[in-house]
Amino acid sequence: MLKSSKFLDVVIVGAGAAGVGMCKVLADLGIDRYVCLERETTGASFEKWTKGMRFITPSFTSNNFGSPDLNAVTFNTSPAYTLKTEHPTGAEYARYLKGVVKAFDLHVLEETEVNSIKKVSAGFVLQTSRGEMAAKFLIWAAGEFSYPNNDAIVGAENAIHNSEVRDWAQLEGDEFTILGGCESGIDAAFHLTKLGKKVSVLDARATWEERDSDPSVSLSTYTLERLRRAQKTGNLELKSDVIFARIESENRHFVVRGENLDGEEFSVKSPTRPILATGFAGSLEAVKEFFEFDEDGQIILTEEADESTITPGMFLIGSQVRHEKTIFCFIYKFRQRFPVVGKAIGERLKIDISILEEYRRRGMYLDDLSCCREQCATC
Repeated sequence: MLKSSKFLDVVIVGAGAAGVGMCKVLADLGIDRYVCLERETTGASFEKWTKGMRFITPSFTSNNFGSPDLNAVTFNTSPAYTLKTEHPTGAEYARYLKGVVKAFDLHVLEETEVNSIKKVSAGFVLQTSRGEMAAKFLIWAAGEFSYPNNDAIVGAENAIHNSEVRDWAQLEGDEFTILGGCESGIDAAFHLTKLGKKVSVLDARATWEERDSDPSVSLSTYTLERLRRAQKTGNLELKSDVIFARIESENRHFVVRGENLDGEEFSVKSPTRPILATGFAGSLEAVKEFFEFDEDGQIILTEEADESTITPGMFLIGSQVRHEKTIFCFIYKFRQRFPVVGKAIGERLKIDISILEEYRRRGMYLDDLSCCREQCATC
């Protein structure tokens, strides 16, 4: 039996979009003994977004017609309605999340650091900055943005990750080299060219030429639109088929070295520190011992509940959820798995879960992945 003065049914770690959305599901189920632990404040990762960075998925108020706002974490709210904007900034979206917590009186405990997690027979024991807590179930929702991938290239200390830039206007210099041509790389290029800077974007793939129905695979239409605007400035150069290996500092400038897809060496000089748009390592590194991964390093979860295959009672929600080729990295995708986790927990707590059918009716309950697999393979 767990010995703790704070014994709960559920602990959620992380109060971002996933954590707040999951809180609402638990509240709708009538589960009161839960808490969402946030080491900073609600939506803190969004508040750290670079000035000018916006959601690539549009917000639009359409709840009256049964279609939730793509960026809503629960069907009875809308960032578009709350914020009066279509593509929210990070700071704006954090304000929306705080509003959801307040409106529904969700149990979020801010400024609480989780120092360690231990699996025991009856659940989990967490050592936190507020003392020991224990729960039957643990939901990991810590996300990715606070965990930049700085190990993608040798000499990364000579570069700056795009997530570390607070304002593109504050970067000194007139010429910049961006490593990575996905969403964050093109976002950086857009803002820098808008400021009149000359920009080169390097990537192994010509991501800007790829077309796929899944925006998790190719650039979103919003990003493509802004890319065209950046190209019209005449200050943007796109280079594909290059694999960067290391970054060196030489005589007051920087050199990116690597090879092309034919194995020929190449080097690119930059008068400013290269910008790493290499994505995020993700928070799973902090709890990797509780989850199983395949040979490619992709997480393995149960299809019926997004539960760890090796640690019963531990669930994953948010942008790091994957099922083979099905990627849940957008809010409108991963929010559909909240009811799946809620159902598993509700059934084990032996409570009425019929309220979850409202999520299904509202198009926010995906428990059959076969259709997604077919689309990912054939679209």
